Amino acid sequence: MSIQFKCFPGGRRKAVTFSFDDGRTHDRRLVEAMNRYGLKGTFHLNAGKLGLEGYVGADEIAGLFEGHEVSAHTINHPFLDLLPTDALAGEIWEDRKALERLTGYPVRGMSYPFGTYDDRVVAALPAFGIEYARTTNSHGGYRLPADFLRWHPTCHHKQMVERTEDFLGYQDRFGRMSLLYIWGHSYEFESDDNWHLVDTVGEQLAGADDVWKATNAEIVAYKQALDRLRFSADCTIVHNPSALEVWIAADGEAVPVGPGELKRL
Repeated sequence: MSIQFKCFPGGRRKAVTFSFDDGRTHDRRLVEAMNRYGLKGTFHLNAGKLGLEGYVGADEIAGLFEGHEVSAHTINHPFLDLLPTDALAGEIWEDRKALERLTGYPVRGMSYPFGTYDDRVVAALPAFGIEYARTTNSHGGYRLPADFLRWHPTCHHKQMVERTEDFLGYQDRFGRMSLLYIWGHSYEFESDDNWHLVDTVGEQLAGADDVWKATNAEIVAYKQALDRLRFSADCTIVHNPSALEVWIAADGEAVPVGPGELKRL
């Protein structure tokens, strides 16, 4: 029996996720457009800036981002590589706690303010309950990250029309899972007067049923569930101890394994 981890939910081989920083008021228009096209995103917020001029208010967080993900971006948006570890801890813990009070769920991810980090910062994140952290180092590719604490996106949203068109026609030569990761800031659509990019990409992806639309946290949780699968020595029996349904390729066929299921392949 040949087993490979090649499938997203539904047996799909492709997924797309979006990530926007800072929690500016332009998130309102962006979320409305994403909802219209069935897209899902992760919004990284600074709890210390909520309600300030130009930023969304704390009282609208739960409703505005329903169906999406709220994630950390620190309290005050500092350069993390310049902070002592104690201050780093405060920036992340306090941001998590404030956002969790507003959303009602655990905040497990973040993006690096200004895109800055170093090995010390990365090494500290698991102790602060962080499971993934997005950088600003776009690589132009579609591979899942080897390290979710150094999660490099595919492209900034200024290039998302071209990258989405390429992605929809892309087929990994080995049949591996492919991820299009687009990041940016909602206020840039306003300052650059290019809101039409959102509609163009929305129209490109709206009918792409073979692409899983997911938040950052959903991508991470799914990969964690895949990694937790337990197989018999001859790979003919699999147990899924997680609470998520996952899909695997068994002799080239997409096979679902339900939450808690013990399955003979």
